Amino acid sequence: MIFSIILAAGEGTRMKSKLPKVMHKICGKPLLSHVINTAKASGIDKNIVVIGKGGNTVMDTIKEDVFFVEQPMGEGVPYGTGFAVIQAKDYIEDHSHVIILYGDTPLITSNTIKNIIEFHKKGNYEATVLSADFDDPTGYGRIIRDQNGNVLAIVEHKDANEQERDIKEINSGIYCFNGKSLKLALDRLNNNNAQNEYYITDAIKILNDLGLKVGGYKIQDSEEILGINSRFQLSEAERIMRKRINNRHMDNGITMLNPDNTYIDDDVTIGRDTIIYPGAILEGKTSIGEDCIIGQNSRIVDSIIGNKVDIQISTILESKVDDNAHIGPYAYLRPNSEIGKNVKVGDFVEVKNSKIDDNSKASHLSYIGDAYVGKGVNIGCGVVFVNYDGKKKHKTTVQDNAFIGCNVNLISPVEVEEGAYIAAGSTITDKVPKDSLSIARAKQVNKEGWVAKKGLKK
Repeated sequence: MIFSIILAAGEGTRMKSKLPKVMHKICGKPLLSHVINTAKASGIDKNIVVIGKGGNTVMDTIKEDVFFVEQPMGEGVPYGTGFAVIQAKDYIEDHSHVIILYGDTPLITSNTIKNIIEFHKKGNYEATVLSADFDDPTGYGRIIRDQNGNVLAIVEHKDANEQERDIKEINSGIYCFNGKSLKLALDRLNNNNAQNEYYITDAIKILNDLGLKVGGYKIQDSEEILGINSRFQLSEAERIMRKRINNRHMDNGITMLNPDNTYIDDDVTIGRDTIIYPGAILEGKTSIGEDCIIGQNSRIVDSIIGNKVDIQISTILESKVDDNAHIGPYAYLRPNSEIGKNVKVGDFVEVKNSKIDDNSKASHLSYIGDAYVGKGVNIGCGVVFVNYDGKKKHKTTVQDNAFIGCNVNLISPVEVEEGAYIAAGSTITDKVPKDSLSIARAKQVNKEGWVAKKGLKK
């Protein structure tokens, strides 16, 4: 059995935020969710999350299958990483392996977690420290090894002598323990230090003093262990994660004209041979099909896009667009819009809570709300589906092959039957029968000489 204990109780005062630090997001997910998902992807059987201040917010937000343990808070509580791990002690089994992770270190990869566990097992270590070389290790604990490469100690920067400060290998704070040895060390931790805190680092010294073998697994990519304590570091983690995501999609056959200016959340999926232009933002659980064009500055959130769809400078929220549709430029699909095959939703067209069926088109300057639009329908320029009476929203139905002329108002609830035509400028309040022409506008009246009579002539 392999456990993770994920420490997520830090207050994050340098973030200057009402949110718990681990709830801040990069690439569409809370920092803590990235760590949990990575732990699961690495094959860890059970994940225990230690929470503190703002714990209710964390539990309400995190949907992943984890066990939460609350750390006591308040005056007189000793705190420290060791104290946080102690809160999860009852979950630790003697014959298990335990990985200590941090909710504010979201860049750690599943490969690294797998590798440290394998290294730990093969070396028959009681504990293994994850380390990395830093060109400037100032502020970090240094790894002290013996002639066999085993870890003798971790010396904090402030306690290191001149020779120890020259060491470039630093402690990441991530560890792999044998369960029995970790419990043994936790029972011996004390807080006899200036901060009056319990430190998990001391567990390494305790095990060494007991003559138990401690290993050190060094990673090559030090970016993986970057922690987040400020908004600047949050932005740096976002940059690194975004680059990973974009590289993954390009490796899978996606073209990005400018990856540095393309923003894709972690859960987005994209089909092969899709082309993404600069400034595109793809969020949430969006799915993009094959052979699509996602034009510059388009934003798509929690939506399903079919194959060979062309989207230009448009916003799509919680909607579905089927194959070969053309969206935009400057179209706005609000939640619960469903766009069929070969449909055109053109410039400055807004669609909300509506279905537009196959081969229909609304080319420009229209509002379609709370409606069903059938197949082969033409929606002219300036058409408004008037769906709100001041108290309730009502539905409009336009059946197959109807033709709605320019500047028509459809006052819902109303139905336009199959094959009907509506003359431009009409305001429709009653059902339009099949194959009929509806004209709902006053007869034109010209009053000759009216301008002069009113004294308005210039």
